[in-house]
Amino acid sequence: MKSRSRTMADKSVDAMLVAIEIYNKPDFKYREEVFSILAVNAWELLLKARILQLDGNRISSLLVYEKRKNADGTLSVKKYRKFSRSGNPLTISLFQAVDRLANVYGESLDSTIRKNLELTCEIRDSAVHSVNNSFELSKVVQELGTASVRNFLTLIRKWFAIDLSVYNFFLMPLAFVSNANSVKVVDTNKEQRKLVEYLSSEVRDSAKENSDDYTVSLELDEKFMRSRNAGAQRVIVTNDSSATPITLTEENIRDRYPLSYKTLTARLAARYSDFCQNSEYHLFRKALESDPKYCHQRFLDQETQDGVGKKFYSPAVVGEFDKKYTRKT
Repeated sequence: MKSRSRTMADKSVDAMLVAIEIYNKPDFKYREEVFSILAVNAWELLLKARILQLDGNRISSLLVYEKRKNADGTLSVKKYRKFSRSGNPLTISLFQAVDRLANVYGESLDSTIRKNLELTCEIRDSAVHSVNNSFELSKVVQELGTASVRNFLTLIRKWFAIDLSVYNFFLMPLAFVSNANSVKVVDTNKEQRKLVEYLSSEVRDSAKENSDDYTVSLELDEKFMRSRNAGAQRVIVTNDSSATPITLTEENIRDRYPLSYKTLTARLAARYSDFCQNSEYHLFRKALESDPKYCHQRFLDQETQDGVGKKFYSPAVVGEFDKKYTRKT
């Protein structure tokens, strides 16, 4: 059975595939608007899936909490779940997920990804309240959208080792999906002009931030899981050579050991009031690295265990650090 994080990651792929499929339809009058809405949805699901992966698939890591007003008018110390009008628990928004990844789990997104998301959301918000009939805006949307898809592919491969080579993850050039050559130069309304000017300006200013892996805009020229089920098969991690071997795929490994050294250290620094990245911390961490329940070392050549190795950690290792350091209030 898939973990919550992997299920949500798969849903994010579904959302992005639908966004691309609709965008690439040869005659679709609401192309840019629908793409921006679904692309933002895909990104939100991906970021939430990463949070679940880093936090042991605890759904509470995605919930919104708030203080309640006491009888005397003061706010409570304890925080309570916030619910929607239908009575369901509210979950964090797209940019709350971005901030939580950075501040709680030490997983800061590249600045170009955030800028691309901000501009895509601007298009999404504009689409909800108005109609797009500007070819200039369509071109900007395609350039931002292509970069968004590229960034999405890079991260979902890095975080979840999901192979998307079987899909055509690209946006068709405008000349193929619309009659671009016959577009008339018609003056758009002032709201659309302002949006195009804003997006174009932001793209120009952010061009210097683009990297080999991520970009704000691309210019276009024509496993295991816990279960309380009594019938579930019990599994333990052991070094016993006589135990039944279980092979972990790259996908399983990414899901079980999602924390890099940098991410783990940043998360611990955000979690404890007396944490210090010193020799004492390194000695304590290295003592845990020999236990496969907490750490896995990946090599460039997995078969021969050769090449430069890199250690990745399970979220379960945080529980061991709870015994050593003091949690922040």
